[in-house]
Amino acid sequence: MTIEPILRHPHSVSAGRRRLLRRIGIFVSYTGLSLVALLFLFPFFWMVSNAVRSNTEVLAVPVRILPEEYHWDTFIEALVSLPFGTFLLNSFIVACSVTAIVIVVSCLSAYAFARLRFPGREGLLLTYLSTLMIPQVMLVIPLFLVVSKLGWINTYHGMILPVAFSSFGTFLLRQFILGIPKDLDEAAMMDGASRVRILVTVIVPLAMPAIGLLSLFTFIAQWKSFLWPLIATSGLDKATLPLGLTLFQTQQGTAWNYIMAGATISMLPGVVLAIVLQRVIYRGITGSSGFGGR
Repeated sequence: MTIEPILRHPHSVSAGRRRLLRRIGIFVSYTGLSLVALLFLFPFFWMVSNAVRSNTEVLAVPVRILPEEYHWDTFIEALVSLPFGTFLLNSFIVACSVTAIVIVVSCLSAYAFARLRFPGREGLLLTYLSTLMIPQVMLVIPLFLVVSKLGWINTYHGMILPVAFSSFGTFLLRQFILGIPKDLDEAAMMDGASRVRILVTVIVPLAMPAIGLLSLFTFIAQWKSFLWPLIATSGLDKATLPLGLTLFQTQQGTAWNYIMAGATISMLPGVVLAIVLQRVIYRGITGSSGFGGR
């Protein structure tokens, strides 16, 4: 009767230590993740903090983390001082159009490279993906010459079509489609479905996580794109938000508080899209772990 508690005591102590170490590990992990999150969120906090200051206080030394006076009307003044509505509309048209074209073309080409058998497929894929190594800056002059010859300068299609094809999207979707079992394709073919119907009704719903991720990347990239809209436009009627924000830089100085206010407003669509798509992406990643067929 007296020996049993003595024998169990070391085990209970070791179990208690394991629970304590586990709790300490969880605490350290959450603390580290919180610090990393704060580090990444600080630039956004600093942008908003400068947006609600006066321009004099933005340039003041020493730098203050929080403003002395909050000027919330800076957002309104930034909106009304420039044709912000036109810039927002142009950015939406360009970003949404490029995203839609990239998704359609990437789905078609990725399905062809993943499922169809034709001569030279691997070589064509390698050539197609090799364009990822070409910097965008090297393509600016050839693209400008082509767009200029076609008379597309300062037009929506001149801003959209030259950047609406992505080999990265093809690669991303192809790798995801390769993880979808071919048995699903064969079952649909036995029911009389065509290749296009298989792509639309079978592949695309299963590939929504990759499509959502590609949509997010493409939309944000085009929303904040500066170089090509700068080259492809010649007036304010087709200017996008990144170009419009440069108008706050004049010979009299730079209105940094207006720039920060405009940047804060311009980042909201990307944040909303990321929040909307995160559940689709996460659900698809966790739900597709069982795919193993090629």
